[in-house]
Amino acid sequence: MSSRGSGPLAGVRVVDLTAMVMGPYCTQIMADMGADVIKVEPPQGDDTRYVSVGPVRGMGGVFVNVNRGKRGITVDLRSDSGKAVLRALIERADVFIHSMRSKAVARLGFSYDEVAAINPGIVYTNCYGYGRRGPNRDLPAYDDTIQAACGLPFVQEQLTGEPNYVGTIMADKVAGLTALYATMMALFHRERTGEGQEVEVAMFETMASFMLVEHANGAMFDPPLGPAVYPRTVAPNRRPYRTSDGYIAALIYNDKHWAAFMEAVRPPWRSDLYATLERRARQIDTVYALLADTLAQRTTAEWLDLFRELEIPAASLSSPAMLFDDEHLDAVGFFETVETPHGPVRFPGVPTWFSRTPGRVAGPAPELGADTDEVLDELGLALVEVNADTERAGPV
Repeated sequence: MSSRGSGPLAGVRVVDLTAMVMGPYCTQIMADMGADVIKVEPPQGDDTRYVSVGPVRGMGGVFVNVNRGKRGITVDLRSDSGKAVLRALIERADVFIHSMRSKAVARLGFSYDEVAAINPGIVYTNCYGYGRRGPNRDLPAYDDTIQAACGLPFVQEQLTGEPNYVGTIMADKVAGLTALYATMMALFHRERTGEGQEVEVAMFETMASFMLVEHANGAMFDPPLGPAVYPRTVAPNRRPYRTSDGYIAALIYNDKHWAAFMEAVRPPWRSDLYATLERRARQIDTVYALLADTLAQRTTAEWLDLFRELEIPAASLSSPAMLFDDEHLDAVGFFETVETPHGPVRFPGVPTWFSRTPGRVAGPAPELGADTDEVLDELGLALVEVNADTERAGPV
């Protein structure tokens, strides 16, 4: 079942020329929120179709998840007929979003100025590795390289002793969310003024902003008052606590939580030296080490019971696979099962809630080119060229 027409973005049409994860994650959320997202792929398809396991070739799990609910067409933008299809789509679109390098999209004839000449009210979103105003603008970028450039392996080294990437494609996903909110802000401006505009979202600048939320710290001031690092998050002893039978995550952080824990447990190292958050912050790694010694003395279940009684934030450790059986996620209806041509797919659902215009998983991901005929019919175009390499359209 499609959510088009029912969510807060009902009636919004998005022309999606993004690939991999950053842009498709952005437009996946738009589709779940009711937008009609038309994914435009080259004849060989988005590379992400082929990088993870799936029921058939070209329908890998990562692709299926971040492209769910979209309509898919194949267009060779190197051909005149392919360009004609895209121009026809642009005429009727609210959003044009791409993840090509600026020179590449300009060579094809679809720079912002060229697209705005077709549809002045369009919101045109560029998804780049590096912003166009800097010297790195033409460098290729992937999640790993952007993690490195923004300092993530550096802060991981403070924790583990050697630089590491984090175990998720954080740069792609954070940049995708940033592209979403930037596009929505531009649409909001258009609703108030009628003006379209160009938007640029770069992974590097996005992740630099993301990392410096806390790690700017004392380096923000002139003169600097300390290093560009937030001590609590890089303390070597900041890690899940080992218990007598496993592990637990807990943050005994503010003064209310600290006082409650001290009163309930009365560890031998209890002292006024650690009585306030300000004092603890100045020696946070020592605090973590002392807590680690104490938490090793009881089972995970015993600590969870106590922490819940004291309303101290705590959780047992889960794997991604365990989320599919999580009691809370089940209770809130987080997962949605969608029937697809290759069997049911249990999608992680929409994490937000709206009282009047709820979103939902918009439907299955498109097979390569599956909706080409349907979209061409809507545009008043007819299929005129089919061969082993390309399916194109031209004006009737």
